This record gives sequence, structure tokens and C-alpha cells, in this order.
Amino acid sequence: MSSARGGRDGGKINTELFTLTYGSLVAQLIQDYEDDDEVNTQLEKMGHNIGLRLIDDFLANSGVGKCQDFKETMDVISKIGFRMFLGITPSVTKWNEDNTECTLTIDENPLATFVELPPAHSNLRFSNIICGVLRGALQMVQMRVECHFAKDILLGDSTTEIRMKLCEIMEDQAPPSDD
Repeated sequence: MSSARGGRDGGKINTELFTLTYGSLVAQLIQDYEDDDEVNTQLEKMGHNIGLRLIDDFLANSGVGKCQDFKETMDVISKIGFRMFLGITPSVTKWNEDNTECTLTIDENPLATFVELPPAHSNLRFSNIICGVLRGALQMVQMRVECHFAKDILLGDSTTEIRMKLCEIMEDQAPPSDD
């Protein structure tokens, strides 16, 4: 018998359980909202709230220091963050000249395992929670970003791609004084 992290198959079992649980969550949202765009919004909001908290765990356990720019940040997210939390390493490509926009290409999206979207849900961004997590986590390190799925294998594309855009590097603000 293996523990959650201990045994040889522990990681695979946990990944499958997570994937199935996530699928159930999305199915429930579809029932509750009956509109793909609203489900997409809810998934992004949930992800944002997760990202606001997940960054603390990432910083505490990754040993990563402060990144110098958006390009380095995206490289760290791709190679360390995604590996740490989803067990994958997306490639970071298609940078613009200013290094403020890029694409994360996900070869195997663990959230999409066991999933087939019916034609009636062609506007559903099943894994939109990932965009929310990215937005929330980056907000906590003073980067305001926009991100969206540019391609999705679940919608018939050959790959899954998330387009990232740095909108602003926010200033650190001191907490309000008690004066």
C-alpha cells in the first residue's frame, strides 16, 4: 500500500483523482450556469483566487529568488511552477519584440485527460482555471497580466496554447499607516 506521496504509483493515482475531481467541478458549473461564457468566467475567478495563495507555496518550496523580468518569470513558471503543481513543463515561445507577450504551449494538459467536449460546448474553455491561477500568482509578485487560451486540443486544435501578456509591473505599496 502506498501513501499519497510515498509509493511508486502515488503520483499517478493523485493525478487521476485530481483530474476526475476537476472534471466533476466543471460539470457542476455547467449545470449551475448553463452558459459556457459564464462557466469560463467562474473557472477564471476560481483560478485567480487559487493563484493568490499558491504563489506563497511556490516561493516557499521552490527556492526561486526574485526574477529580473517577465521573460525570466515565464521561464521559471514553465520549468518549475507547472512541474511542481501539474507535473508538466510547457514550452515558452512566440515572444514579441518587447518580451511582454509570449505563448505557453502545453503538450499534455493533465486537466484535459479523460475529457471530450460535446459540440454544444464549443465555447467552453475547460482548463480556464489555469489562466486564473497564472493571473493571481503573477498579481502577487506585482505583475498584472492578461492570459487566454489561444488554442485548445479539446476544441480540435493540434495543441494547447495559453497566450500571456504583461500589462503592467505594479509598484510595491507600503501598507497604510495608522496615523
